Amino acid sequence: MAQSFKAVAASSLREYLLTIQESGLDGLPVAAPPATMPQTAAVPQTVAASPAAAESGEPPHDQKHESLEKIRKSLGDCQRCKLAKGRQNLVFGVGNPQARLVFVGEGPGGDEDRQGEPFVGEAGQVLNRIITAMGLEREDVYICNVVKCRPPDNRDPEADEIAACAPFLLRQLQSVQPEVVVALGRFAAQTLLGTKEAISKLRGKFCDYHGVPVMPTYHPSYLLRNRGDSGPFWEVWEDMTQVLRLLKLPVPEKSRKK
Repeated sequence: MAQSFKAVAASSLREYLLTIQESGLDGLPVAAPPATMPQTAAVPQTVAASPAAAESGEPPHDQKHESLEKIRKSLGDCQRCKLAKGRQNLVFGVGNPQARLVFVGEGPGGDEDRQGEPFVGEAGQVLNRIITAMGLEREDVYICNVVKCRPPDNRDPEADEIAACAPFLLRQLQSVQPEVVVALGRFAAQTLLGTKEAISKLRGKFCDYHGVPVMPTYHPSYLLRNRGDSGPFWEVWEDMTQVLRLLKLPVPEKSRKK
């Protein structure tokens, strides 16, 4: 397990988690020892993706399989968009190459750019807690981003930058062949689903990407920006319980304090 995953969260993150508890929540539960993932679960009725998603690339399960290592090598010292000029490290992805569950974020931040691994900063600590609350380990899942290089000043990725990275994201999904994808935030959801709909409208229901269920939900950084509001926290947890049920995994009990 990477040291960054084991490390104690920054003080601001600790304050956030304490705020959750003090607001009347039980907080993210400490799950029992990680459950062994069973085999393929049935796919629920989903909301179909728009035609734009079909035009963005071939479906993950229909392409010839290629390894994540091969995809990373094909990226090389990528100069396909202007983000390459300011990066320290290209942030490809991390985790189980045969994961049943993939988390797709928006783009690397400063910590990720320095370490070359997705979700190692404060937002990553929140994601780690969510994964643990689901009864899983970070090593059980695969984690990547829509764009592989850090946008300057953590601004939103631009359309040409997303377009440059999108083929590699799709190849990553084809390689892993997950049973469920969790799209963290607006850009991840819009890129996968070929839509401009707001994440607040997309979350809470499975969408379909060529037969692969996609659960859009709020990005962990959104939870950090809204530390005083427990609503988004509980909405994310509701989304994750749907993911667990689809994978036929136990759902840890968690409830608001009265």
